[in-house]
Amino acid sequence: MKLSSLFGKGKTVFSFEVFPPKKNSPVDTIYSTLAELKALSPDFISVTYGAGGNPADTTTCDIASYIQRELGIPSAAHLTCVYSTKEGVLTQLEQFKERGVENILALRGDVNPDIPRKHEFEYASDLTRFIKENGDFHVSGACYPECHLEAESLAADIKNLKIKVEAGAEHLMSQLFFDNDVFYKFREMLDIAGITVPVEAGIMPVTSKSQIERMVSMCGASLPAKFAKVMQKYEHNPEALRDAGIAYAVDQIVDLISNGVDGIHLYTMNNPYVARKISESVRSLL
Repeated sequence: MKLSSLFGKGKTVFSFEVFPPKKNSPVDTIYSTLAELKALSPDFISVTYGAGGNPADTTTCDIASYIQRELGIPSAAHLTCVYSTKEGVLTQLEQFKERGVENILALRGDVNPDIPRKHEFEYASDLTRFIKENGDFHVSGACYPECHLEAESLAADIKNLKIKVEAGAEHLMSQLFFDNDVFYKFREMLDIAGITVPVEAGIMPVTSKSQIERMVSMCGASLPAKFAKVMQKYEHNPEALRDAGIAYAVDQIVDLISNGVDGIHLYTMNNPYVARKISESVRSLL
């Protein structure tokens, strides 16, 4: 099932993101996690691209195919291009096709200054266009409510986002944020720019202090005063911090659904407990 068929039906799409197990973790751990997530009935599950741009690694494809074929849940495979060649991407598209994966989240990927780039794809929009020209896939894209860290300005970032949509991105998933007003202002700017594809709000429940610091450094998400006070109060109590993070995420989601968001994309961090607590809290609203 292509993700485009999930939107425009008068309901809020509710999806999860998982990542392949780290190299020192048994690959089977992801399948036990997925068994628990299946019980929560997400509309789809996306799988991150954790192989450092190595086209020989099929883990993302394997997991996405399993979700689609064995669990009966639509899946979306992340695909990055900063270190990819066109030949390598064509190989991966063929793998996706053979394994029944119909949906791809096209990303540039993080740049490592110590690894030389291939320069066959400069931007995610280049990859998006290439995928649409070389297969019958639904292509999603990423967006940044608080501006991509490398963009000159939010206006410039949205201009580039429109190029991505015009290249074939049919649906957008946002980077995580903790202030809903930031997302609403971003959505207004998309409307002004003529970007009308569905936009899912990316929500990450914070469960540890180190997670907050890592996420803020990686994506530049701002921390509203309400959020910062909660985290400071419970930073030395792991269980309380986890529950406070879940409660904050639920509060965000309730507000987003009430304001007509197209979808909620929950960054589960492969934690079924957190996903279950949040799903149970908002299920009647979806």
